[in-house]
Amino acid sequence: MTLKEYKEKKMKDPEFAAAYEEMQPEMNVIRAMIDARISKNMSQKDLSEKTGIAQTEISRLENGTRNPSIKLLQRLAEGMDMVLNVTFTPKDQGTVVKGKG
Repeated sequence: MTLKEYKEKKMKDPEFAAAYEEMQPEMNVIRAMIDARISKNMSQKDLSEKTGIAQTEISRLENGTRNPSIKLLQRLAEGMDMVLNVTFTPKDQGTVVKGKG
């Protein structure tokens, strides 16, 4: 059984599906952090040196064992010469409301 097949099977369980959906915002932030760092060809160590945030802390953020504050996300963005953007999307519409941090 592939991971995709396993996930599809588990998503049929309403309790699992609800827990999975609840985790999506955190997973999206983690994926965005990793993608941004990789797009800049930076290692965790490089980002640590640029931001003053310990490499172990960056690792914890990326593996989901620590939830970052907006302030910390801004420091990471600055270290990658990027701007932090936060997006709120209505559940029932395709309209997007954006804010810049």
